Amino acid sequence: MKIDKLNIEGKINTIEVSDKVVSAKINNKLVSNVLYKTNANYKGRKAKTKQKNEIKGSTAKIYAQKGTGNARHASKKAPIFVGGGVAHGPKGEPNYKKRKLNKSEKKLSIASLITKKNVTKDLIIIDDFQKEILKTKEMNNLLIKFEAKNSIIIADKISKNNIFKSVKNIPNVKITDINHFSAYDLAKFKKVIFTETSIKELEKRY
Repeated sequence: MKIDKLNIEGKINTIEVSDKVVSAKINNKLVSNVLYKTNANYKGRKAKTKQKNEIKGSTAKIYAQKGTGNARHASKKAPIFVGGGVAHGPKGEPNYKKRKLNKSEKKLSIASLITKKNVTKDLIIIDDFQKEILKTKEMNNLLIKFEAKNSIIIADKISKNNIFKSVKNIPNVKITDINHFSAYDLAKFKKVIFTETSIKELEKRY
């Protein structure tokens, strides 16, 4: 399938991209399932309470075992005392199973999301960045020109090195490469920008 390709000046050309990437079947149910699993695996359940043996303080018996008329106690570290340990509290360990995502699910969900971006005109293919762009202002103006102020840039290695410094401080813009993006990234950002080399690298995987 032929789709538009832009250069830095905004001039339009065309590029041939496999239908398996930009004209695949849009499977919303699969995408929803993949996003659900991805979010579930990212949950940071880190709640942690101190057990009795983790409380710092004296281990001395608070009063005699017998003869006081009170219940028998050891130290003040017992859970029934203020400042004591917590009985059966969370230990900072994951208490859930990771949901499995197989390779075909990942690939099909990514193709489905890219196709959807293509249909809604939110997919941008741009020439590789051959020259280094150091100024954030220059890169920001370029993104404004492409109406991509909320976007993920999936770049080839050379392009990423050339624009990384100018992109990293722009809010709502993420730069990554072909090996480090997920369906969640594609769904999160409004615009998806591929460099010419990166879309061709992705095409080979399909």
